Amino acid sequence: MEAVTFGVLGAVTARRGPDVLALKGPRHRAVLARLILARRRVVPVARLVEDLWEAPPPRAVGAVRTFVGDLRRALEPARPPRAPARLLVTEGPGYALRAAPDAVDAWRFEAAVTEADRLPAAQAPERLRAALGEWRGPAYAEFGTEDWARGERSRLTELRLRAVERRAELLVELGRAAEAVPDLDAHLTEHPWREESWRLLALALYRTGRQADALAVLRRARALLAGRLGIDPGPRLRRLEAGILAQDPGLDPPGEPADAAARLWARTTEAYDRTVAAGARARLESTVGLLRGLAVTGGGGLEAAREHRLTAVQAAEETGDAELTARVIGAYDVPANWTRGDDPELARRIVAAAERTLAALPEGPTADTARCRLLATVALESRGVRSPRGPRAAAEAEAIARRLDDPALLAFALNGVFMQSCTRAGLAPRRDAIGAELTALGARHGLVNHEVLGHLIRLQARAALADLTAADEHARAVDRLAERHERPLVGVFTAWYRALREAVSAGASGGSPDASGGSPDASGGSHDSAEAAYRSAAARLDGAGMPGLERGLLPLALLGLRLARGRPAQVDPRADWGPYRPWAEPFALLAEGRDTEARGALRALPEPPPDLLYEALCCAEAAVALGLGDRPALRRTYDRLLPAAGELAGAGSGLLTFGPVDGWLAAIRRALDA
Repeated sequence: MEAVTFGVLGAVTARRGPDVLALKGPRHRAVLARLILARRRVVPVARLVEDLWEAPPPRAVGAVRTFVGDLRRALEPARPPRAPARLLVTEGPGYALRAAPDAVDAWRFEAAVTEADRLPAAQAPERLRAALGEWRGPAYAEFGTEDWARGERSRLTELRLRAVERRAELLVELGRAAEAVPDLDAHLTEHPWREESWRLLALALYRTGRQADALAVLRRARALLAGRLGIDPGPRLRRLEAGILAQDPGLDPPGEPADAAARLWARTTEAYDRTVAAGARARLESTVGLLRGLAVTGGGGLEAAREHRLTAVQAAEETGDAELTARVIGAYDVPANWTRGDDPELARRIVAAAERTLAALPEGPTADTARCRLLATVALESRGVRSPRGPRAAAEAEAIARRLDDPALLAFALNGVFMQSCTRAGLAPRRDAIGAELTALGARHGLVNHEVLGHLIRLQARAALADLTAADEHARAVDRLAERHERPLVGVFTAWYRALREAVSAGASGGSPDASGGSPDASGGSHDSAEAAYRSAAARLDGAGMPGLERGLLPLALLGLRLARGRPAQVDPRADWGPYRPWAEPFALLAEGRDTEARGALRALPEPPPDLLYEALCCAEAAVALGLGDRPALRRTYDRLLPAAGELAGAGSGLLTFGPVDGWLAAIRRALDA
């Protein structure tokens, strides 16, 4: 049996090989996290009680022992009865986790950082890069407010920030300054108070021949520190600024870059800055290329790309050159697999700019590529909006791309087609075909981002079609691609898929809904383990830069978990339901016995938006209608769900499920026949 490994650089997890172990509820994970934090030392039971509860209940000690027993069964399922535990052991007044030195990601990270300090300078950056790859999110993510975790979280975070800066410093010293620039830029987006990072970024830019950009970075640092904190830059920043202004030879690279590619990059950027003025047309197009690269890094990079994208588009429009504007808008071909936007207002403005540019483009085949990219952009940015324009633009873009026989253009157009493939229920087979073509296109033509997108789309579609074996294969394939090509956002989606998998194995796919909107709890699976998996996946969204995915997703997933197992809905109206609040409010009213108001809220519900949660929201509406016996609402939801017969409701998102559509259809038929 494979050894168990633990993760605390993000949500707290335990794995055996590729499989995430079910750790039940939050207090189970808190016990595990507290023992990992102790680094193999014994934590007395009394201390665990103190850390787990502000006001311990009367039987707190017994509860801790129960948590430990549950954890032992999860960690050592093959241990014979009465045999002593080998991993989570009892010792003296408490417990200790005897994990191997390389079994915890935080311990591996620290060891790698220490090892990098001892390596030759040329080898250390790669070791630090691998070490930083251990991070999935904030350390001990779900325990950020706990006193017992605060010090360790701060220590690990500071160690990570120093590792980022040390790697950048090494790259600059090795004559590889250009490699340090993107990482430092993204790093400062999330941590703008790090003066050393500002210094390194400015020095890296200067050493690649970008003196003006280096000075602009130092001015930004000065403005931020003075404007937000009321302090002047420190002496190292001031000395660097003076040195750049004086073109101090001491700031020059230590020697010629080590390889031909680095030499070429240095010469190219130097020539570029000599010949291309700030704000010029070529600069606009290259800026979008940078934003595209930032977007696939996730987190601060994705947020920065959104923040600056509209600025580039507006600057292009100001030139009055429709073809330039089309290139600037269309160059942002960042693949997207979530059919709800992160910033609806930004999307609306991008669509408006694309439509204006389409109208201004010259007629004729010379503008077909630009027209295709603009139409694909309209389709992508109109996601989640019920309008005929999005599907029409997607179809037009696909037709042009196929006629031009351009693989990259076709991949971009198919992304738009996918975004417009949720206009009704039951379209998972269509999305599966789109994903298959994207996967093949990406693999054949080296379009890595679209190959990743194709696997994610197929994961979603096969999950909707209840073919979880195939969905598992796509999850593994996309994780391998993400690791090989450094696509950190992929792990967010595969973590949610594995939570969905846990929900299905816990019984979310069993039975058919009863009159209260749930289904008989016929499975032997664990509701608690599925809930824990959802909460762990939700922690991965912290800092991922995708508010359109994050807001309201966890409470909706937990609602689906309860309803699919025949449990009463538990809707906390204080939770952040985001865009799903209209579907949550009727449940809250029903729970308070306010049936008349619940009926009014039910009848006021709009048709769910055309996104990957269409079927899930139809089931939420059906659950309320079943509870109220509202026949018009039952007929409406039946008609909407019928095309998805045979599917798992909501699983097309790859994130959550409300159980089999067939169960909901059967329950609605029974209610209508009664």
